[in-house]
Amino acid sequence: MANTKRLALLEQALADGNGILRLEPAWVARDFLPTLFRLGLSEKEARVGKRGYICERWLASTTKADNAVGPKDEGLSYIAMNGGARMTLREAVEIGGPMLLGAAYAKKHGNRLGRLPKIYDFAARIPHHYHQMAKDAAKVGRNAKEEAYYFPTDVDMGPHPETFFGVHRWIVEDKAQAKVILPYLVDWNSDLILKHAWAEQLVPGEGFHVPAGILHAPGTAVTIELQEDSDVFSMCQALVAGKIISKDLLFKDVSAKDRKRYGERIILDQIDWALSSDPYFWENRHLEPILCDKQPGGSEYWIYYNTLKFSGKRLLVKPGKTFTTKEKGVYSLLVWRGKGTFDGIPVKGASPGEDELFVTHAKAVTPLKVKNTGKRDLEIIKFFGPNINLDVPMKKVRK
Repeated sequence: MANTKRLALLEQALADGNGILRLEPAWVARDFLPTLFRLGLSEKEARVGKRGYICERWLASTTKADNAVGPKDEGLSYIAMNGGARMTLREAVEIGGPMLLGAAYAKKHGNRLGRLPKIYDFAARIPHHYHQMAKDAAKVGRNAKEEAYYFPTDVDMGPHPETFFGVHRWIVEDKAQAKVILPYLVDWNSDLILKHAWAEQLVPGEGFHVPAGILHAPGTAVTIELQEDSDVFSMCQALVAGKIISKDLLFKDVSAKDRKRYGERIILDQIDWALSSDPYFWENRHLEPILCDKQPGGSEYWIYYNTLKFSGKRLLVKPGKTFTTKEKGVYSLLVWRGKGTFDGIPVKGASPGEDELFVTHAKAVTPLKVKNTGKRDLEIIKFFGPNINLDVPMKKVRK
C-alpha cells in the first residue's frame, strides 16, 4: 500500500510537469578542503561545522555522498513537489524506473541512472588521488568511477588553474612504483608525491576525460563534472591546504582484509599505471567542444564524450530565439546561465531551485522547444547515462 501511494505521488508530479521534473539542489560538504564560495552560497551557509565546507553541488543525483559525518540523505536530489511532499530522485527511479528511464533502459540498467553530474568549487587543489576500477570497487560493494570535466567560461579559475595527472613515465617503465611512490603513502607527511606528476593547464570551455584508476589532483577551477554513479576514492597525498588529512582517506574504499594484509602496498595494485603514465595523455584525454547541432536559434556541442559510460552536451540559445531539442533517451539538465523556458517551464541560471530539470525518456525523445527570454545566451548543460548516445564522438587513441 505504501508503494502504491508513493507511486501515485510520483505520477502526479510527472503529470504536473508534463513528463519533466524540477529538482531541488543537493549540497555536499567535504572536510578536507575549503571552498572559494562560487556555488552561490554565502560563507555562513557554506560553513557546516565538523562537516567542513559545502564545496559541491550534486545534480539529479541518486548517489549518496560517502562522508563520515553528514545527513543520511547527503548527495541525494529531491523532486520539487506541490503540497510539501518529499521524494528523492533515487526513490522515484526505484519505484517508477520504466516511467522515468524508459522500459528498455530501466531493464538493462536495473532501474539505475548510472551517472552522477556535479559542480565543485575548491579553494585549494584536490589531493592526488584515484578512483577505484570496477574490480576493486566491487570488493567494497561500490561502483567504479570514471569521470569527465568541463570548465565553464566567465568564472574565476582560482589560485591553481592546473591539474596534476599521473606519474612520470620512467617510474612505470623501471617498475619503480614501490621505490618512488610507496614511501609517500607510508610516511604520510607531505605533498611531495606531486613532484612525480605532470600538470595540464585548465582552459575555460574545455575539459578532460579521466578513466578510473588514474592518479589526478584537480586544480581550483569551478568544474562541472560528469561521472559514473559512485563516490569511491583513495587520497594519496597527505599534506593538503596546509594540513595533514586523515590517512583513513587513503584506505577509504579498500577492504579491511586487504588493508590488514597488504597495508599501503594495496594502493599500488589498484592504480592503472599504464594510463597514469600515458605519454599521449593530453591527446587521448583532453576534450574540446564538438559541434553536434546548429539551428538559427542557437548551437549545441558535445562536451562529455570519448566513452559510452556517460555523455553530455552544452546548448547555447541566442537571446529572443528558440531551439528545438530532441534526444535518444532520458537526461537531466543544468541551466548554467541566462533565463528562458524549457518546454514551457520557466528556468533561470545561477538560481538553485529554478535551474535543474529531469527529462523523462518519453519526453526526451519528442521535440521540445527551448526559448531564451533574456538578454544574454541561455546556456544549458545536458547529462546522459550509459549507452544512450551510441554516436558520441570517440578520440582516436595514440599509443
